[in-house]
Amino acid sequence: MRTPALISLLAALALQARAELKLPAIIGDNMVLQQKQANPLWGWDTPGTGVTVKFAGQTKSATAGADGKWTVKLDPLPANANPAVLSIQGSTKRDLQNVLVGEVWICSGQSNMQWSVNASWDFELETATAKHPLIRLISVPQVGTQEPQQDFKGEWKECSPQTVGGFSAVGFFYGRVLHQVLGVPVGLINNAWGGSAAEAWVRRDVLEKDARFKGLIEGWVAREKQLASEEARLAHEKAMAAWKEKADAAKAAGQPFTQRAPQSPQATLAGNARPGNIYNGVLLPTIGYGVKGAIWYQGESNASRAHEYGHLFPLMIQHWRDEWKQGDFPFYWVQLADFKAEKPEPGDSDWAELRESQTKTQNAVPNSGQAVIIDLGEANDIHPKNKRDVAERLARIALARDYGMDIRWRSPEFKAAEFQGGKAIVTLDTFGSSLRTVDVSEVKGFALCGEDRKWVWAEAKIAGRDKVEVSTKTVPNPVAVRYAWADNPVCNLFSIEGLPVTPFRSDDFPMITAPK
Repeated sequence: MRTPALISLLAALALQARAELKLPAIIGDNMVLQQKQANPLWGWDTPGTGVTVKFAGQTKSATAGADGKWTVKLDPLPANANPAVLSIQGSTKRDLQNVLVGEVWICSGQSNMQWSVNASWDFELETATAKHPLIRLISVPQVGTQEPQQDFKGEWKECSPQTVGGFSAVGFFYGRVLHQVLGVPVGLINNAWGGSAAEAWVRRDVLEKDARFKGLIEGWVAREKQLASEEARLAHEKAMAAWKEKADAAKAAGQPFTQRAPQSPQATLAGNARPGNIYNGVLLPTIGYGVKGAIWYQGESNASRAHEYGHLFPLMIQHWRDEWKQGDFPFYWVQLADFKAEKPEPGDSDWAELRESQTKTQNAVPNSGQAVIIDLGEANDIHPKNKRDVAERLARIALARDYGMDIRWRSPEFKAAEFQGGKAIVTLDTFGSSLRTVDVSEVKGFALCGEDRKWVWAEAKIAGRDKVEVSTKTVPNPVAVRYAWADNPVCNLFSIEGLPVTPFRSDDFPMITAPK
């Protein structure tokens, strides 16, 4: 007969047998720890279990809390390219192999950041030469949810021809430049999700508490109610039946059929646009891991709401910094490329307004920077294949701002415009550089308007190191000037280092994307 004491003992032994030290995917073999700053490490074990972490001569201890989670923080370490073992002892022991110390960057955004090395120009050469064992790569799967996630499925891998192909091209090329210039290990965390909206990367309650996003949240509340309805389910079933009928007919006729299946209401609710979805499912499991900073390439999905993006984007950056608790870490992004058909006449553009919101963010948010790529896009493809030049412009920012290199990194920006004698004299901040044209001597991309606000293409010429003279006979008394203000502008003004002048407008006319 089993006594109560024996039963308790057996239960305790069973619990002990199941006890196991668990680590999140972001903490594992082949990882890179950020140099010169304290690095949090965490995991889970049986509540009350003592956990000891040993690495590089340090020993740190913690106790698993009631929820099983424990956290330690390593003291700052110098860069180290010699693979080392990081030992963690709890109810069981884990020896993490091949751990390095160097520079760690988050590579985030939508499809142009997600775009792989295999899908970029020169991919055969880029993958064949990607023999960089001191560059480490990890990708976070795309999980959209309103429920906070603590972990993901993934692992750190050494960069090699076998592992680099599916990784973010912008991320890899960026990290490669840093590695080659700095001579230290580099860790890259790719969490980009194609088509994602910026609001999905922000914790939902942060948006709900901000009156500027009242309309955004109210719209989603109504949409969520509709998507969860029986009406939505039946409508999807009907659409699926019609789609299947078309697909079967095409197959029977031996014809190709490329139409996508209708998206289910559930897929939309778990998608990449719902506020908070990507924050919970993708970003949260990595928050707190020691990083140097983040690079970001996103905005296409928010272009129709460029006015709102002017508030949303800086809020998102600050939100990430608040969550990470590592101060105002560097946050650098890619401005939208040129895309869509070239228009014969100048006018308004939501893509131009989104670029303006990005530029304003650079001037408002500390420790931020923008890579202008108005020359690198493709009219017929929202995913330009030249990712290497994009990454190198981002890398210029980090090398100058964070690593002390004496190189110019900032594209010339609008400073002032003076209207006199039927001309506009535009002064640009060239940040110590000077202007030049590319392809032809004549400056392309300027437009003027008078009091009637009707835009006309204008002639322009460089009138000094930082000045451009703009005029046209059809606007004898101009009141405003714009440059490269279009979805896909024809423009050719650069700094002598090859950085394109940032698209701008001198006017403050109402934005077409402002709320009606």
